[in-house]
Amino acid sequence: MKFQAHHRFPAEWEKQGAVLLAWPHGKTSWGPIAKLVEPVFKKIAAAISKRANLIIAVHDFRHVWKQLRKSGADTGRVILAKIEIDDTWIRDYGPITIIKSGSPVLLKFAFNGWGRKYPADKDNLAVSRFHSAGIFGRTAIWKIPLILEGGSIDSDGAGTILTTSACLLNPNRNPSLSRISIENRLKKTFGAKRILWLEHGQLEGDDTDGHVDTLARFAPGNAIVYVACDDERDPHFMELKKMEAELKAMRTLSGRPYKMFPLPWPSAKFDSDGNRLPATYANFLILNKAVLVPMYRDRNDGRAINAIRKAFPGYQVEGIDCLPLILQHGSLHCTTMQIPAIVFQ
Repeated sequence: MKFQAHHRFPAEWEKQGAVLLAWPHGKTSWGPIAKLVEPVFKKIAAAISKRANLIIAVHDFRHVWKQLRKSGADTGRVILAKIEIDDTWIRDYGPITIIKSGSPVLLKFAFNGWGRKYPADKDNLAVSRFHSAGIFGRTAIWKIPLILEGGSIDSDGAGTILTTSACLLNPNRNPSLSRISIENRLKKTFGAKRILWLEHGQLEGDDTDGHVDTLARFAPGNAIVYVACDDERDPHFMELKKMEAELKAMRTLSGRPYKMFPLPWPSAKFDSDGNRLPATYANFLILNKAVLVPMYRDRNDGRAINAIRKAFPGYQVEGIDCLPLILQHGSLHCTTMQIPAIVFQ
């Protein structure tokens, strides 16, 4: 695909028409513990359906409809599509929308299971299957010959993309491409004016190799919301301090410092084998004048809600218990992918 000049990568807080989910079941990576995580998806689905249309990839229509009715979701705003998946982390294999000359285009990047760590054949076909089912109407899809996950980039809607070198430069993604080559491709594909790279901050238990949506996110008004660790005994302390320094050194396109909103650091969470899990409040979802924030049954959950409210004045802020989600090393934002309203006009 040869790209033309007039296209833009919207910010997540711009008007949304729908949000995608992929429902967990026993044949996904959740396997026998799918029932444990299903209540989290019910809460996420109900919260989204109050603010946008909801499109869900499902294995069993009847079962999911039953769960949605129990959840209190607005089922009149829900579309179910029979689409088989490997994983429920649709943020990383779902379509990324750009606006080209005033019209939406869905970008379908290659997905290789976060560097060939996990099966991904079904996930890699999901966008095409959604499109074939008519879910996106006549919106064009461009297939991009680059391995890229949606959680690895964040846009301010005005030409700046934030990402991490640990993920995008990892040889398990695009080994033949240099930093300059990847940066140029991102600029051309998304119509970006610049790419801001973070060199520090990867979390223990994060098998994405450092997705930016676990670390730092843009907010309206030239702001950045980011995770900060104040516990000097925690192994993340120095890395996150270095990341904070990087963020504070960044400047807006007009040359001003960003407004900075630090998020609290939850206490360490572990699986049954004693492996640390990547609990992070930065994995929030921005909806139409609302923000859904992951909660971890932690003493800092309330502080995280308050920090998000400061960064998003005038938005409804709702916490959702996501402790079961991190058993598979992801959280709330990872389970979703927003589709701008222009796709559904």
